[in-house]
Amino acid sequence: MCKEYYNKYAKEFIESTINADMSEQYHFFEKYLPDTGKILDIGFGSGRDSLYFSKKYEVVSIDNSEAFVEQAKNILSNKVLLLDVRDMPYEEEFDGIWACASLLHLSYAELPEVLNKCYNALKPNGIMYMSFKYGDFAGERNGRYFTDLNEDRLHEVLSYTKFELLEFKITNDVRPDRDDKWLNVIIRKS
Repeated sequence: MCKEYYNKYAKEFIESTINADMSEQYHFFEKYLPDTGKILDIGFGSGRDSLYFSKKYEVVSIDNSEAFVEQAKNILSNKVLLLDVRDMPYEEEFDGIWACASLLHLSYAELPEVLNKCYNALKPNGIMYMSFKYGDFAGERNGRYFTDLNEDRLHEVLSYTKFELLEFKITNDVRPDRDDKWLNVIIRKS
């Protein structure tokens, strides 16, 4: 999942994403969550979202980049683990899963299996947020592997899971120097 890239460019990536305004995406996710609970932040990167959610929720942050894990231990007070999403061992532990721009580094073929691991990690009626660059591209872009999703690809991937699609929306990139479109998705364990 681009581990080498993020280990090499961790400092630059953190600096370019730590202050991004994610309030619209947070609201999109939180309106489905209970007032308190436990959240898994998959591929936490800069730690920005874990910092935000830990104000209200118990958070477990996982990433497969040693550099991100090392940095996060300096800014996060919640549980931080070096763990690849493909190796998650969780069973009905989380009220919510936040996977912001992280699962997009998996191949299209890997997504159903990983989503089923996420399904298992959620408590009954648990909510998951995930985001992908909008489109149908799959391959290397700027030194990293990406799987983009559009509506058709999203529906196909979800057909291999038990998740219920609650809502999705297309948004602009929150970083001012980017003009990418993003597919933001809310799914629920039924």
